Amino acid sequence: MASTAAADVATIGRISAVPAMLKVVSELTGLRFAAVARVTDTSWTACAVFDELDFGLQAGGELDLVTTLCHEIRASHQPVIIDHVSEDALYRDHHTPRIYGFESYLSIPVFRTNGQFFGTI
Repeated sequence: MASTAAADVATIGRISAVPAMLKVVSELTGLRFAAVARVTDTSWTACAVFDELDFGLQAGGELDLVTTLCHEIRASHQPVIIDHVSEDALYRDHHTPRIYGFESYLSIPVFRTNGQFFGTI
């Protein structure tokens, strides 16, 4: 049975280590926004958020799936790491950095214990 976005947000919210993990990711990468996102073929839902950027997204919030790189990660199951969008041949003209105005980006696919794609960090 497929889980709902609300159930996944609640599940991630019960994992006490997630806020600290997101903070560590932010500190190690220098990125001021980190999130655990549930990504399906139709939706992108934030399950947990660390936001020093004041992006304004909170747990349970959604982004239009096709505006995200997570949409592509869901299809490829490959991480996306961009040091400098403006210098990256693949991403400098990509719609996602243009929409959200970021220069650096890191996203890693996350899988459920059964191997099914869950989303990204």
